Amino acid sequence: MATRTAGLSAEELEGIRDSLAAGRKPKVVFTESAGQIAGQIGQVVALTDPAVSEEWVVVRFGRDELPFSPADLGIAPRVPAGRRAEPKVEAAVEPAPVPEPEFKLDQPLPAPRPEPDSEPEAEAKPARRAAKAVKAAKPKAAPGLTVTLAYAEGEWTVGATQGSKALAKPYVIKPAEALKMVALIDVPGVHEAVEQIVSAERAEAEQQAERLRSELAEIEARLAELRDAG
Repeated sequence: MATRTAGLSAEELEGIRDSLAAGRKPKVVFTESAGQIAGQIGQVVALTDPAVSEEWVVVRFGRDELPFSPADLGIAPRVPAGRRAEPKVEAAVEPAPVPEPEFKLDQPLPAPRPEPDSEPEAEAKPARRAAKAVKAAKPKAAPGLTVTLAYAEGEWTVGATQGSKALAKPYVIKPAEALKMVALIDVPGVHEAVEQIVSAERAEAEQQAERLRSELAEIEARLAELRDAG
């Protein structure tokens, strides 16, 4: 098949637009500027906004629907009347390896145009377009896990949440357990702050114990006096 070098004219594009409006999918042939698929036949399935991208003619080629510029396409030659059309075998463009499943392109994506004398760039153009037609599905990230160690009103508590779900409601733990947890994370300043709190609690407990021992000594002395008096 002879390869057409000229692209679609304004009149041909208007005719394609009318055919699409009538529910038909006109056939086009790829020109030399389309690269290694030049001479192959495709079907126009949509026309997008040329103001958004110069590649605004969406063509179905094989299993893909890819955007091309009007310069990459020409009207497919018609088979003369009375002559049996020979079956056409569309050459499959082998895209760059991509993960399954395959997704069809929803809207045209802009791509840099090659220089006229840049033959390797022209050959790589269909492969880039095929790669654009595939959207990699991103795995859904797991909700964040938060473990909270808190001190309030003389008590240490620990709780855990994942996202908005409470895995463990805050429950009371011993000061020694709080020190062990802080030692595991090794955050500068935090361990010292916890030790200061525990030291203050220890000093207060010792003072309270001393007061209780003094009161107990007074009570025992009073009891001894009462026994002697009896």
